[in-house]
Amino acid sequence: MKQNIIIKDREISFILENGEEYFNLTEIGSLDEELREDLVRSWMRNRMTLESLIVWEQINNADFKSDALDTFRKEAGMNSFNMTPKKWIEATNAKGIKSKAGRYGGGTFAHRHLALHFAAWLNPEFNMRMIIELDRLKQEEVQRIKEGERWDLRREFSKINYHIHTKAIETHILPRHNLPAKNQGIIYASEADLLNKVVFDITASEWKAQNPDKKGNLRDHASDIQLTVLANLESYNAELIRQGLSQEERLEQLEKISAEQLDVLYQKQQNELFRRLKSKKI
Repeated sequence: MKQNIIIKDREISFILENGEEYFNLTEIGSLDEELREDLVRSWMRNRMTLESLIVWEQINNADFKSDALDTFRKEAGMNSFNMTPKKWIEATNAKGIKSKAGRYGGGTFAHRHLALHFAAWLNPEFNMRMIIELDRLKQEEVQRIKEGERWDLRREFSKINYHIHTKAIETHILPRHNLPAKNQGIIYASEADLLNKVVFDITASEWKAQNPDKKGNLRDHASDIQLTVLANLESYNAELIRQGLSQEERLEQLEKISAEQLDVLYQKQQNELFRRLKSKKI
């Protein structure tokens, strides 16, 4: 069943399979048809994309084949490395990427988790608008069917972003410190607190000291908007780690992105509240 959403005046098609949305990456990629498939291939040959695809399949696909992964990992990032949707699907029995033939309605489709990853890699503004639109549509869906639980977008991609972040730390930071396994948690905690400071302006231990009677941790008491931005920053910080930037260099970039995204989402929230008040629905 093919449907469409509008993102920044652009129509993006998606298909539903077993209740899951698969978005047309070639339509997200570019208005220029000649560039569309090239952008998808460039995204797929990126090392961090490869790790993201692997993690998604390992979480969601019981029939995922890992035989070719060592070869792909060794070649990823090299100029000679080439990855296409067809090659990925045939080699691994992947389920997150689907290649549809046909001039009309064809293209490369990806599960919404991976479609958001592609959009973030391609254009942060478009990615944020896509997140907002998906969130709006899901909230409308929940309201229509009167379910008790509100659909929470951050839960849909927080798992994959968490694994992307920890994998980057494991691969690119831990080897430089040569710490015994029992002390490696210090590095993971330091990177987690980097993001905590950027989004919440406080570390986990500082929050706990200020809130000794509250159950859970800092992130358990964060707003949906804060957690959405945090999930985005985990993915972005992983890419900066891969590029070899120091924590100080990454902090500057992460603070800028966090401020921009928080501003966009809080403004959207305020506009929605004003609209609801005006229509006397609350």
